[in-house]
Amino acid sequence: MEKEIGCVMEAVDQMIRHAVWSAGAKGIVVGVSGGVDSAVAAAFAARAIGPEHVVGIALPSAVTRAEDLADAAELCRFLGIEHRVISIEPVMEAYRQYPDLTATPYLTGNLMARTRMAILYAVANRENLMVCGTSNRTEYLLGYSTKHGDAAADIQPILHLYKTEVFAVARAMHLPQQIVEKAPSAGLWPGQTDEGELGATYAEIDAALQALEKKRWTDPETGTEELVLKRVRASEHKRSAPPNLAGTR
Repeated sequence: MEKEIGCVMEAVDQMIRHAVWSAGAKGIVVGVSGGVDSAVAAAFAARAIGPEHVVGIALPSAVTRAEDLADAAELCRFLGIEHRVISIEPVMEAYRQYPDLTATPYLTGNLMARTRMAILYAVANRENLMVCGTSNRTEYLLGYSTKHGDAAADIQPILHLYKTEVFAVARAMHLPQQIVEKAPSAGLWPGQTDEGELGATYAEIDAALQALEKKRWTDPETGTEELVLKRVRASEHKRSAPPNLAGTR
């Protein structure tokens, strides 16, 4: 297992270095939430191009927990990367002035994700950086992300890793223990957890995804596989280009 993780790390390092070099960028910016996905993504960036070329930005809202901000700051100290904090709350407050734009947690959550990505890209544009994504394979297949929000990026260093594999890599990197052991959460509303929202543990979901992939996404045999397959099919549009007629000319 350690050898496999080492190979994964080396492949990601090479991919990041090539992407930054090809783009002529000065470095990478990554949104650091205090969670394990952004921690591993930031760690890969620091390994690949050096911590002096990586900026970690925390983008809190009114519902962001103080411990998550503290963990994001600790991660940046641990990795030796620059740490910044830019609150999205002024922007969210502006959205609240429009009728019904923030009427439900779902609408608010999508606005938060897209606002964070807009800020990351603004910083990247200003400083000639590339935006590092933090989506993993589990979330990608389930569609557990926001279009043009957390799903947007210039580099996706962990998109090929299932969530359980992200945890394994985080442990191999010796990332701060409180981050690795924290219950995964998008932090979109108080008390929200990923597993609570998805209806199963990541270990169960990853096992179901791998079983379904072997069966070419047919014939679910368990309740979890049925749940997972329903999400995979419903989110296909998130993994495809928008319908268009470009290929007809």
